[in-house]
Amino acid sequence: MNDIHPGSGPDRGALVVIPARGGSAGIPLKNLQRVGGTTLVARAVRSALAAPSVTAVVVSTDHDEIAREATAHGAQVLRRPADIAGATASSESAVLHALDALRAEAGDPAVTVLLQATSPFVDPADLDVAVRRVGSGEHDVVVAVAPTHDFQWRLDDDVPTPVGHGTDHRPRRQDRAPHFRETGAFYAMRTAGLREAGSRFFGSVGLQPVAPEWSMEIDEPRDLWLARTLLGQPGTPPSDEPIDVDALVTDFDGVHTDDAAFVTQDGTESVRVHRGDGLGVARLRRTGVPLLILSTETNPVVAARARKLGVDVLHGVDDKAAALRDWCAVNRLDPGRVAYVGNDVNDLPALNLVGWPVAVADAHPEVAAAARVVLARAGGHGAVREVCERILAARPDAAARPAPQLHERKDTPVTSTASTTSATPRPEAPVVRVGDHEVGTGQPVYVIGEIGINHNGDVEIAKQLIDVAVAAGCQAVKFQKRTPEISTPKDQRDKIRQTPWGEMTYLEYKYRVEFEHDQYTEIDQYAKANGIQWFASPWDVPSVAFLEEFGVPTHKIASASVTDHDLLRALADTGKPLILSTGMSTLEQIDAAVEILGTDGLVMLHATSTYPLPAEEANLRTITTLQERYGVPVGYSGHETGLQISLAAVALGAVAVERHITLDRAMWGSDHAASLEPKGLSNLVRDIRILQDALGDGEKRVMPGELSPMSRLRRVDA
Repeated sequence: MNDIHPGSGPDRGALVVIPARGGSAGIPLKNLQRVGGTTLVARAVRSALAAPSVTAVVVSTDHDEIAREATAHGAQVLRRPADIAGATASSESAVLHALDALRAEAGDPAVTVLLQATSPFVDPADLDVAVRRVGSGEHDVVVAVAPTHDFQWRLDDDVPTPVGHGTDHRPRRQDRAPHFRETGAFYAMRTAGLREAGSRFFGSVGLQPVAPEWSMEIDEPRDLWLARTLLGQPGTPPSDEPIDVDALVTDFDGVHTDDAAFVTQDGTESVRVHRGDGLGVARLRRTGVPLLILSTETNPVVAARARKLGVDVLHGVDDKAAALRDWCAVNRLDPGRVAYVGNDVNDLPALNLVGWPVAVADAHPEVAAAARVVLARAGGHGAVREVCERILAARPDAAARPAPQLHERKDTPVTSTASTTSATPRPEAPVVRVGDHEVGTGQPVYVIGEIGINHNGDVEIAKQLIDVAVAAGCQAVKFQKRTPEISTPKDQRDKIRQTPWGEMTYLEYKYRVEFEHDQYTEIDQYAKANGIQWFASPWDVPSVAFLEEFGVPTHKIASASVTDHDLLRALADTGKPLILSTGMSTLEQIDAAVEILGTDGLVMLHATSTYPLPAEEANLRTITTLQERYGVPVGYSGHETGLQISLAAVALGAVAVERHITLDRAMWGSDHAASLEPKGLSNLVRDIRILQDALGDGEKRVMPGELSPMSRLRRVDA
């Protein structure tokens, strides 16, 4: 410590030593907790430097972040050896170590002060007086005390005994001489005597009274809450401070939800979550930061939400701290580098275990007091999104410095982890944002319910099909938009067709089932009211302009339109993300289409345009071919009658699945027979979600559910 010079000679000033270790049983990283917007260690440094008789301030610590905070506020830092940094080490050991470290360069100061960072309201004037009293020879030690006129009692063998007063005479409080309570804030000591005694008390001891209303020591969460309350701040002031961690663990109820439950008349419970949380989790997952939902709740909704987010989950857990400790150990995570977000008192054991305890804005006061960070947003109202964004803010170089990658989805298909056919990994395709959804590797499979023209020209049927898609869990529904005079082949226009509305030409039939502006206005409003995206396949250039009036999030290019370059150019000019089906097309034809469309914002769908599709024509390995050739997200558009082929496509890496849907396959129309009915669609979406969870990331590791069996069954640890 070459730049610390406490002074020389008998009148040299005082050295203040602030012990501030990283460990703490009652409040994790207690010295970095904030009171009045400032950390405890920073408050201590500022108070010491403001005392005129203090010439140097040293913070003795074993923790890098405490060291950075101390330096930022003007203190010098001395690294505290591990043998005097444990929970049983005395504060005197840190002070004596500091004196020994400085002696060779600066000699001993006349007065040494032990100042505790856990006393947040040290008055520099009180500290200055104490130092001068020791420096003048008035006392060997001067200790901070708070006067009290309280009537105190003690128990002697369970018998109450008055202290400093008697039961036969009860003086008025103002007539009693005060007692003095040692506050623990500071101890000013003659340095030579300290060295000789090895203790903070020796020789003549003087008392330095301090304001009793501000004399407190922070040891438990309630103390921290009280300190903040004294300043009118019951919780840590929300800030944009980045949260620098390697993993994120959250409670469920009151964090992902607003802690309310909706109960139907049959007893079924549902909860409210915030859509923005999913986007925040998705962004964080792409950096490789592991996430875990840890809950005592047994309701299946917890696991369902975790599946949708693509994160680990442990629920129905009685001892959160033990489960969190095991999860960290198995995944080789330092709890000090983990954030835990909670809201209620049952989260306190887990909060006390990690280096970054975080509370939602509406957390219980004890939780807010135990938190290192209190979020600006409440549970169920974007709290998870906020904490994800603040972790990302601390990781601007995440691509170069990834966290332990427990959940990062590889872009290569599952089968590639065992493949020896290629030593070169496939580059990761970009994620494409379609409205509020992200489509690509690592995201929930984007499921599109293709209504097409299965509404048979009836807007009420279209609304019923939207209901079916919403109930199944699809992210979007898709229609087809044509200008029949342009899109109907000339040689087909006059052919006679038998329809439910009588005999008519094919062109008349196309007009009969086509929706116009009024119907699409109803569809637009209905889809938005039900929280689902809608878009369409435009079959001609005027239809592109028509759909743009509704602000659709994307356009789908039908397989039949792959070679319609005028249409492709009109679609490219919209600047929207585009979804390109590749049925009935050669690679050369797709190459030409991509040349026009570009690959930015492009999602491809492998398709075979056979209705219904026989298994032998599915050719699902083309998904890999398209991924490797074009480097874009690739999904699957299916025309088969069952579910197996679509599920196999997901297993091979499809990031989106489109299937025709109908109310009844027996309905009149060309596409109904190859469509899914409501039950089939629900089963497909359910199985896609399960399958995507089951695929994992290809990294072999101990899973959360194995922790308990491992502890019971494994006799020998590696």
